This record gives sequence, structure tokens and C-alpha cells, in this order.
Amino acid sequence: MTSLPVPGAPGFDTLALSPTALANLQQLGYLQMTPIQAASLPPALLGKDLIAQASTGSGKTAAFGLALLARLNPRCFGVQALVLCPTRELADQVSAEIRRLARAEENIKVVTLCGGVPLRGQAQSLSHGAHIVVGTPGRVMDHLERKHLALDQLNTLVLDEADRML
Repeated sequence: MTSLPVPGAPGFDTLALSPTALANLQQLGYLQMTPIQAASLPPALLGKDLIAQASTGSGKTAAFGLALLARLNPRCFGVQALVLCPTRELADQVSAEIRRLARAEENIKVVTLCGGVPLRGQAQSLSHGAHIVVGTPGRVMDHLERKHLALDQLNTLVLDEADRML
């Protein structure tokens, strides 16, 4: 999904992101922030809680994705970020975008947990360690109840399209 920056919007280089993350953003074609990114990234990178709303294609996923990636400890293989999405399709899209944003970072593991896919393979992926879990509420609950998923190291929770889940 392509988001359009506003002319004169600040660049990502104004943020406290690693040189690796900035180089990756440039390779991905992210040069200037969209309005939702400019409004949400600075406080999110400081660890502030946020509620944000913006239209489809506005760059929300990149905004929360960059913030949660900045807070990860790649040496710790516990789940540090959980992104809940209302549908499997959205969870797959969000996972793909987070993987693109994380591709320049070393050893970041993203696991997608959605219905329509056997639990066993997902449980095996979780057992090998994951930094980020993206999934639907029902399937995440299944893995929590079966003790496949632990959230004791969680530092970031994202409710994507929360209005559709509540």
C-alpha cells in the first residue's frame, strides 16, 4: 500500500531511528512522513501510549511498525510486540509490511497467527521464538489458552482497526 506524503512534511531522518532503519526506509521509497506518521511516530518512539485514526492507505502500518521495531531487543526471543487485527487478510498485510520494515534489521522474527491455517505449524513457529506476533483475536486466544504463546515480555500492543473488533 502506498501512502502519499504531504509536500513539506518532515523526513524520517528527523526521527530517532537507527541508520539501518533509515537506509531501509529510503530503499522502500519512504522519504517523507505522511500526516499520521508525523503526528504519531515522535511520541510512539518515546514509548507513549497512542490512539490514532486515519484512512486506509495513510501509512498507519508503517507508523506503528517503525515504532514497535525501534523498541525490540533482537537478542530476546520472547514476544515483545503483539498486533491484533480483525481479519486474516489484514493480519497478513500487516505482517508483510512489518517484515519489509524489518528486513534490514538482523534476526527479527515475525509470526502470523490466524484461523484457516493449522495450529500446529503456528505453534512450532512460536516455539522457535518470535519478536512480533500479528494475528486475529480468536487465534491469538487459542494459542494463549494452549500455552503456545506467552506475553510476559510484551512491551507493545497494537489494536489495528480496533473499532471493528470492539
